[in-house]
Amino acid sequence: MSAHGTPTPMTSHPSGALSGVAHVPGDKSISHRSLILGALAVGETHITGLLEGEDVLDTAHAMRAFGATVTDHGDGEWTVNGVGVGGFAEPDAVIDCGNSGTGVRLIMGAMATSPITVTFTGDASLSSRPMARVTDPLALFGTQAVGRQGGRLPMTIVGAADPVPVRYTVPVPSAQVKSAVLLAGLNAPGQTVVVEKEATRDHTERMLQGFGAALSVEETDEGRVITLTGQPELTPQTIIVPRDPSSAAFPVCAAIITPGSDVLVPNIGLNPTRAGLFTTLQEMGADLVFENMREEGGEPVADLRAKFSPDLKGIAVPPARAASMIDEYPVLSVVACFAEGVTDMQGVKELRVKESDRIDAMAKGLRAAGVSVDEGPDWWKVTGLGHGNVPGGATVASVLDHRIAMAFMVMGMATQKPMSVDDGSPIATSFPIFEGLMKALGAQIMRVNS
Repeated sequence: MSAHGTPTPMTSHPSGALSGVAHVPGDKSISHRSLILGALAVGETHITGLLEGEDVLDTAHAMRAFGATVTDHGDGEWTVNGVGVGGFAEPDAVIDCGNSGTGVRLIMGAMATSPITVTFTGDASLSSRPMARVTDPLALFGTQAVGRQGGRLPMTIVGAADPVPVRYTVPVPSAQVKSAVLLAGLNAPGQTVVVEKEATRDHTERMLQGFGAALSVEETDEGRVITLTGQPELTPQTIIVPRDPSSAAFPVCAAIITPGSDVLVPNIGLNPTRAGLFTTLQEMGADLVFENMREEGGEPVADLRAKFSPDLKGIAVPPARAASMIDEYPVLSVVACFAEGVTDMQGVKELRVKESDRIDAMAKGLRAAGVSVDEGPDWWKVTGLGHGNVPGGATVASVLDHRIAMAFMVMGMATQKPMSVDDGSPIATSFPIFEGLMKALGAQIMRVNS
């Protein structure tokens, strides 16, 4: 049973060539942060291109509950009139973050150093995910957290009345943990320092600097050292949200594996901490070209042209690249099925604690579709069968995970037999226009009950 309402079984049939222009939604990571930092600024922040998926809308609702005025003007245009750093009011009701691990962890950080008490909840998937990775460092500020066994939602956070600055080394690469600590540091006196041994997506650092926070980044022998001076007055911004590279991954990968395809995906954010998938696809032999390279809002942007690539080869994906493409491994594993040889993905234990255990979910589905998969605690290997040789014909459990559902819909476009998922409704959390967009390109995706 879906946590998003009635389950929506979906089937993807082998399609003809995909062609056209795919306007994917705004970047989810930047959309979350735009709303949160807008709420922590003094004055009106203007946002265009906001992703209006369920995850981001839940963050918008939360910012309203904390006292910010958040207004939807239509067509992805939003304004946020913020309450300033330390100005969050105590919400009257429980904050429901739906399916969004990013949303709940960033919001916990943003409120952790204000003297308010907040209870968080989420859907069945989010409530199964560990929160201690965030609440443990937040406790260093003086924050208290009480949740279910294993540090799971529902959880009540008691913000620190007299927060202290912290120095924290992130134990595993996680932009969510890093960002939560930095957001908490905004309302702590003095300097909060975060050290990450491996760089993760840096949208929070870029945006904090854009909003006027005193933040510096230094590469040292210890790692990447981020220093934030607390209690600034953030200045409202005008933000143009680039298109989401994680969403772009699906039409791009579909075009690469579907014979005759030629798809243009414009205005994609190519922040180097997010673009690992595209580098990997090119190394595999994909016909993927970056056109019209430019910069918008401090972020590199380009138009991506993806064409059918008949000579894909399996490769060893460098473990150091994992942080820059962690959400894209499910759809990469689909592309790997159509390559010759083994695609080896190492250093990806973070996939075990996403919306689902993504390694387990993808391995089960790929095996059901006739593909050989080996896996371990932090690695997996897919043995490709080459184009035209992947059987398909399986029905896969999406396990309340939008990226699992979309990955298997992409797979079905190029398998010998259709691929199905038991529930496609979670797709709405991040890519509400996925089905219509892919159909417009030529995909044959059907709702089983329609």
